[in-house]
Amino acid sequence: MSKKTQLTTSAGAPVGDNQNSQTAGPRGPVLMQDYHLIEKLAHQNRERIPERTVHAKGWGAHGTLTITGDISKYTRAKVLQPGTVTPMIARFSTVAGEAGAADAERDVRGFALKFYTEEGNWDLVGNNTPVFFVRDPMKFPDFIHTQKRHPRTNMRSPTAMWDFWSLSPESLHQVTILMSDRGLPVAPMNMNGYGSHTYSLWNEKGERYWVKFHFKTMQGHKHYTNEEAADVIGQSRETYQEALFGAIESGSFPRWKMQVQIMSEAEAEKTSYNPFDLTKVWPHGEFPPIDIGVMELNRNADNYFAEIEQLALSPSNIVPGIAHSPDKMLQARVFSYADAHRYRLGTHYEALPVNAPKCPVHHYHKDGPMNFMGQQSGNVDAYYEPNSVDGPAEDPQYNEPPLALSGDAGRFNHRDGNDDYGQVRALFNLFDDGQKARLYSNIAAAMGGVPENIIERQLGHFEKVHPDYAAGVRAALDSNAG
Repeated sequence: MSKKTQLTTSAGAPVGDNQNSQTAGPRGPVLMQDYHLIEKLAHQNRERIPERTVHAKGWGAHGTLTITGDISKYTRAKVLQPGTVTPMIARFSTVAGEAGAADAERDVRGFALKFYTEEGNWDLVGNNTPVFFVRDPMKFPDFIHTQKRHPRTNMRSPTAMWDFWSLSPESLHQVTILMSDRGLPVAPMNMNGYGSHTYSLWNEKGERYWVKFHFKTMQGHKHYTNEEAADVIGQSRETYQEALFGAIESGSFPRWKMQVQIMSEAEAEKTSYNPFDLTKVWPHGEFPPIDIGVMELNRNADNYFAEIEQLALSPSNIVPGIAHSPDKMLQARVFSYADAHRYRLGTHYEALPVNAPKCPVHHYHKDGPMNFMGQQSGNVDAYYEPNSVDGPAEDPQYNEPPLALSGDAGRFNHRDGNDDYGQVRALFNLFDDGQKARLYSNIAAAMGGVPENIIERQLGHFEKVHPDYAAGVRAALDSNAG
């Protein structure tokens, strides 16, 4: 019989008894000198970190991105060159639910990816929908408040949701997707993923192109109705974790086809819609998706907390050849995501193994709590820049091309002159009768207890999309009332 591994304290000292506390005799009090007991209790008190304010409930796995197509004329990014295989990790999540929420709830799903490239980490932090509820970051905290708990009742508030949505017509596109069949996927592998924002690519010549990233499920779309989801939640609240973990353990590795839509800077000047508006899609007829590769998830985390809960993804992580855009929401997320990780995980969150790049890292960030990696410049005398001791230095070849901007700086009403109904109408017209009936029913169910004036205001928006949309929801509401 092989000898068991020796249990130790966190300082490495062997533990002789992990069953009984030290006491002053069989009936005496516990002794403060029992450091092993104190250490266990103290660690238990600190086992929880703040959950994510948004996307708290999540599931993830490791995998690879394999590039098969050739878009080298658009980007110099090594991760997107033909034949490149890049290790990566994915985290899927619900937006509104806390860490203990049920998986099978009607909600937008986060679809976040970290690629460990030879030029640094590239994070693509998106959703399972190509659009979002708001287009200006000023409204993001307000929107999230409507998805969380009412300060007095400590319950979710349909009134808050529909009040905000009915006062924010730009939300119509996302609301329609959320309340449609695709608002409740069966499992992470049965939904698409989207970068959602407009990003940019730039090539060796310094030419810039706008890009949308898509990940199309190769397992097929599968969705629950509200009734099916209620039955599922009654049996298990962890169905996404069970499905994703189980599929990978059994060797049924989920895969997604990676696509891009490309738009030139000149074309962006001519679109009838703002191509940087997060509530809009780029019509596929105008900008056809190009297949460029396959993402596969093929390894479960060995420790969920260390690799999935501590996984920190941010749109600020880009690599040469990939860059941002004038998308207002993206600009704000570049700051807010990294800042959330500093709060939740600590100053050096990117030094945690799951977040650390696979390539060499050299910078001048210094000290702070939990600095366990020491000086990252490679030279103890190089703790500032510029310096005369050959410390890490800038290289202008990695500067992205200048961004062409027009107009004056200031505050602009993002609703003025914006069509918040046309693309929703195009989506609505794609639905068959069954899909429309379920859309009406789902919306009516979500409006339970909402004041009449708010319902009427929202119905007014549906009417502007299509008269059938408003009539269908009204009929469903009347049916529920009857």
